[in-house]
Amino acid sequence: MKDLAHSLVCDQTSRFDLAHQDSRRRFVKLSVAAMGLAAMPGSIAFAANMLKTPAAVGLQLYTLRDMMAVSVPATLKLVAAVGYKELEFAGYFDHKASEVKTILHNEGLTAPSAHIGLTEFDKGVNQVIDHALEVGHQYLVIPYLTEEQRGTGIDVYKKLAERCNVIGEACNKAGLKLAYHNHAFEFEIRNGQLPYDVLLNETDKDLMAMEMDLFWMFKAKQDPIAYFKQHPGRFKLWHVKDMDEAGNFADVGTGTIDFAPIFAQSQLSGVEHRFVERDKTDDKLQTIQQGYKAMSALLA
Repeated sequence: MKDLAHSLVCDQTSRFDLAHQDSRRRFVKLSVAAMGLAAMPGSIAFAANMLKTPAAVGLQLYTLRDMMAVSVPATLKLVAAVGYKELEFAGYFDHKASEVKTILHNEGLTAPSAHIGLTEFDKGVNQVIDHALEVGHQYLVIPYLTEEQRGTGIDVYKKLAERCNVIGEACNKAGLKLAYHNHAFEFEIRNGQLPYDVLLNETDKDLMAMEMDLFWMFKAKQDPIAYFKQHPGRFKLWHVKDMDEAGNFADVGTGTIDFAPIFAQSQLSGVEHRFVERDKTDDKLQTIQQGYKAMSALLA
């Protein structure tokens, strides 16, 4: 298995120049380490086989974006070895839909969701939909608005809501669902209104779901459960991301966010898929192992 992991990484990374050698070496070490997880009785992977959870544990691949840029197959092999079953993509790194689908199948993974920027929809909604259907996605998520896209005033978000209804209708016709992922800027008051509330109230609930990022909700001093009560069933996707005492990112289960009361309201939320994420981490393998362990406990 170690030879296989090393071979996968080397085959995929041979085109990189000398400036990337250190990152390649670190990635090879992570990949080889992951291959040992499945064979170790005390490993996370072994624990996953023994632990019964009512829902799959997912991972947002933005957490491993540097590794994905080096080798998609080796990264997904690592993720599967840790025990994850569901993925949310944040870019395909020059891989065709058919290639991604094959890799997922080979590793026993599914990808119910993907982040798709507004600019990608601008290039052609049908093209985005066709790619998503071939990979096997169920949700297409608008992940972020640039400062230019945010503009000024509340009318920007009213127009965005109209646009999301149009995109959402096209997705629905194809058997897909549109969703919107929040940060903290949607909770900055504009013209006496919260942009997040505008997006919730002025999009059809059947045309756009919400992907709640729990870290950014707490960063904006918002109560997730209060939103579940106001809009039951609307929050089909979650990003499970922790916060340290300084307000920065932390591995899930090691920070200050009390996830248990939130997970207890899963039915009210309507959540179908939950994804571990950490935007910035110095130890990617530790982050995804800890995230898997913590999420598994919350779902037990």
